Amino acid sequence: MLQLVEFLSRNRNFILFVLLEAFSFWLIVQNNSYWGATYFNTSNHYVAQVLAFSNSARDFANLKDVNAHLAEENVRLNQMVARLQQQQPTDAPAGYQPDSLFASRFAFRVAKVVNNETNRANNYITIDKGTAEGIRPGMGVISATGVVGKVRFCSEHYSVITSILHSQFMVSTRLVRSNEIGTAKWDGKNPEVIELVDVSRYMPVQKGDSAVTSNLNSVFPPGIMVGTVKNIGVRQDQTFYDIDLQLATDFRNLSYVYVVQNRLRPEQEQLQKRIEDERR
Repeated sequence: MLQLVEFLSRNRNFILFVLLEAFSFWLIVQNNSYWGATYFNTSNHYVAQVLAFSNSARDFANLKDVNAHLAEENVRLNQMVARLQQQQPTDAPAGYQPDSLFASRFAFRVAKVVNNETNRANNYITIDKGTAEGIRPGMGVISATGVVGKVRFCSEHYSVITSILHSQFMVSTRLVRSNEIGTAKWDGKNPEVIELVDVSRYMPVQKGDSAVTSNLNSVFPPGIMVGTVKNIGVRQDQTFYDIDLQLATDFRNLSYVYVVQNRLRPEQEQLQKRIEDERR
């Protein structure tokens, strides 16, 4: 207390000067309409800037929660889209009615990416969900924009995904305009581009065409984006196009993914295995 009194006593002249200046400024603002309007306009401008900065800082701090809520909402939307696509397939003949269990066979779980590789020949991704959340090896993985990969290993709380940027990963892919089906695989070079092979050079293919997952796999729902046609090449000694796809998923900025479970996949693969056994 004595230090405060000593400080006020030592600086009494300066403090009095500041108070008089503030009082003079108040008198000018109160008794002069021009300076009053100028003061209020200026103060409102700076107050608005401070509030805008405060709101921006608060929004930035809440981005993590916002992204998590959006990811959960995307799970619900993915399930709705997958079910509608199976209930009303665009390429089905008149009178076809899918079984209700078949139409709702895909389930989605959201997970956060905790490690991601893009600069190797065989890249892997680690997510923060494992067997405790129902994740199993062999499940497909997608992002909000397209195909990501397939679950390779699982522990209780983590899973490792074989990325589509892996030399041995392949996915059956359909071109939307021409309806041609080929196989998408990575050549180990550009993490933004993937090859589409086994598409006949005698079929029409256009740049910019969308490439999506086909019906010929049990891992991904049909219609999930793989990429768009970037380049089309033709070699005289080949019967297939050399097609480059611009990947739909930006792997350098991958934060959340969706693990896809096909509830009927074990039944389908069991029957297909019986066929393979008979061929041997």
